[in-house]
Amino acid sequence: QVQLVESGGGLVQAGGSLRLSCAASGSISKINDMGWYRQAPGKQRELVATISSGGSTNYADSVKGRFAISRDNAKNTVFLQMNSMKPEDTAVYYCSADVLTPKILYTHWGQGTQVTVSS
Repeated sequence: QVQLVESGGGLVQAGGSLRLSCAASGSISKINDMGWYRQAPGKQRELVATISSGGSTNYADSVKGRFAISRDNAKNTVFLQMNSMKPEDTAVYYCSADVLTPKILYTHWGQGTQVTVSS
């Protein structure tokens, strides 16, 4: 059993900062790619950022220069530092992790954490 738990969501004013964390636990042999996605009401879930086990990153154009993804492999945790936040960043943020167990490789998803940016 593998679980992902997000934390750090909340209410922030435009221009402010927020740091999200997501910790994976359970029967984990190795974690490959990890990432953050978000979904606003009435919209499709979209990629925010991904990071490989080697540290290679990828960002959506809308967050480049404002957000930064990082990870702590020893703690099976991925972070998303969000700066200069805008109202359009309001969404439920989900973390993902490609987890290798002794039997299978599978992409797991967290339950999501609400981020609200007020103007």
